Amino acid sequence: MIIMGHRGAAGLEPENTLLSIERAMEIGVDAVEIDVRLSKDKELVVIHDATVDRTTNGTGPVSSYALKEMKNLDAGKGETIPTLQEVIDLIGDKVKLVIELKEEGTEGGVVELIKRNNLDDNVYVISFWHGLVKTVKEMDSRIKTGVLLIRKATSAREISGLGNTSVSPVSTWDSPKDDKDVGREPMPLDLSFIFNQHG
Repeated sequence: MIIMGHRGAAGLEPENTLLSIERAMEIGVDAVEIDVRLSKDKELVVIHDATVDRTTNGTGPVSSYALKEMKNLDAGKGETIPTLQEVIDLIGDKVKLVIELKEEGTEGGVVELIKRNNLDDNVYVISFWHGLVKTVKEMDSRIKTGVLLIRKATSAREISGLGNTSVSPVSTWDSPKDDKDVGREPMPLDLSFIFNQHG
């Protein structure tokens, strides 16, 4: 069994912050899952929702903030929204890192950071957006990937086009029309398939 911190230790500290991730590692998790989006200036930032409203003292879409502006927001307990590189620097090789792609455009930057930081053996890239996972696999087939499903299974034909990619059912809710349906985040997230497979 793999024990994973969802958005760090989100039940104890502000989700997807360095404080939350550090707390999860202190507790003794085997892996940490985070969510990645793009800032206005195309930096990879770690935040779940499409807007900053729920998790910070700001308002508006994540994509409307440049990284410097985003760093002025309070994400709880004085924490800021971290960049993906900051999370990678914190985690090192202490635990596995599970990166969920929340939107189009994140794939290339994520693959680049994985290569730059030599994380091939320590990272998993997952998404509900299966086309993004396919793109990651096409960019670097060595990166471990997984697709997430909500209730309605993806067709066998679509799954077969993703290469050696794990499949993980998540919950019994109907699939949201798009990622803006943040009030119905599926829980719990079962990623056991991903850690039992390679490639």
